Amino acid sequence: MPEQFERYDSESPSLRSVYGISVAAELSGFGVAALRLYEDYGLITPGRTAGGTRRYSDYDLARLRRIAELIDAGVNLVGIGRVLDLEHRTDELERHNRRLQADNAQLRAEQDPETSTDHIGAARASEVDAEQDRSASDAARPGRPRRRSVSGQNPRLRDGPTRTHGTGEREHH
Repeated sequence: MPEQFERYDSESPSLRSVYGISVAAELSGFGVAALRLYEDYGLITPGRTAGGTRRYSDYDLARLRRIAELIDAGVNLVGIGRVLDLEHRTDELERHNRRLQADNAQLRAEQDPETSTDHIGAARASEVDAEQDRSASDAARPGRPRRRSVSGQNPRLRDGPTRTHGTGEREHH
């Protein structure tokens, strides 16, 4: 089993590989050849028996459901791999952030009340520092000012230019 899937919480799907490829194909709605292709692309990594037979877990089936959603959204297999990797990395970072927040809260609770700082004031100071860092990074990129809308939000992306094919059809890109 890949090391990236070793850590999971009690609510996550089971990592125990129990389903054969034909059962996984039936449960997922994909064909056997598609499951092999997704394995070739690194989208899923089924367990293997001592004889080399693929075995799929509930986690693999949940991942196949996510793959189906992305396919339905028009994402190609390489893009699906990137999306899945980014989602996994985001989950890791969120878990790490929660651990850091808990550690931070514990340290604050352990501090002597007389020497602890105003948490609201400290939070505002960090926001000001973050804004100054953003301004400094924008200044470090001459000729490329950060675009903002009137409301201060990032501008929405508009439809890109279109080109006309020889048949008169238009294609967005």
